[in-house]
Amino acid sequence: MYSQKVVDYFMNPRNAGRLDDANAIGEVGNPKCGDVMKIYLKINPETEVIDDIRFETFGCAAAIATSSMVTELAKGRTLENALKITNKEVAEELGGLPPAKLHCSLLAQEGIEAAIADYYMRKDGKLPEGLKFPGNCVACGGGCGEEEEEETFVSEDHRVAE
Repeated sequence: MYSQKVVDYFMNPRNAGRLDDANAIGEVGNPKCGDVMKIYLKINPETEVIDDIRFETFGCAAAIATSSMVTELAKGRTLENALKITNKEVAEELGGLPPAKLHCSLLAQEGIEAAIADYYMRKDGKLPEGLKFPGNCVACGGGCGEEEEEETFVSEDHRVAE
């Protein structure tokens, strides 16, 4: 069901835990559907490079693996480049995800977006053009508790790769 890389990132997560000196925190998901992801960023304010990144995730193996992978992809990037990380890139880097678990890769993308939005709000109280705070439970379409089926990612608010 899961690729060997997903299993590895679940069993041996990279960058797991709280980052006490974070200057940005993004939280996405919904406890009702079972996946909640918190992304901590330590951003260099002069270069806007992500110097350190951690995550805390409550969820399934795919949620933990995608959280771990997105931290690996974002670390060392500028905020502008980190915002280019898509759910498709996260899933592909993990060797793919089962269709019913693709929402986890979108949650990882939204987690980075939420943390970066938090950084800008803390910095000067406004978001750059085109950046929005992801809403809760966008990944599952707000249908928490409904029977899972293959998901199609269509959203006006996000860069969604098919």
